[in-house]
Amino acid sequence: MKKFQIRVNQYTFEAELYETPTANEIWENLPLTGNCNIWGEEIYFSIPLSLPQEDGAHTIVEPGELGFWPVGSAFCIFFGPTPVSTGPKPQAYSPVNIFGKIMDDLSALKKVRQGEKIEIIKIS
Repeated sequence: MKKFQIRVNQYTFEAELYETPTANEIWENLPLTGNCNIWGEEIYFSIPLSLPQEDGAHTIVEPGELGFWPVGSAFCIFFGPTPVSTGPKPQAYSPVNIFGKIMDDLSALKKVRQGEKIEIIKIS
């Protein structure tokens, strides 16, 4: 299983990639950096990839899941309800390709602020 770290300020989260075409493209393009955008309990940032929507793309996701938003070419970190959620689970604005999951406690993600630098780096 391919693993990587998400770093924002003093917080580091370990994550693993699933076996999907999007996951493979993300892996091949690491490291990635950007500035955080906050949308409810979702962090997202633009990345320099243009990938198609996969057949299994969906809007309702699990906390800790990572998605690629094809419409906005964005790396998305879901950790709780978003403004379009109709229940306790995160909901993307439109379908996302789920490509991985954070393996650590998600509570520190609530401390991340708009505009903060985020880095995604390989660890194995």
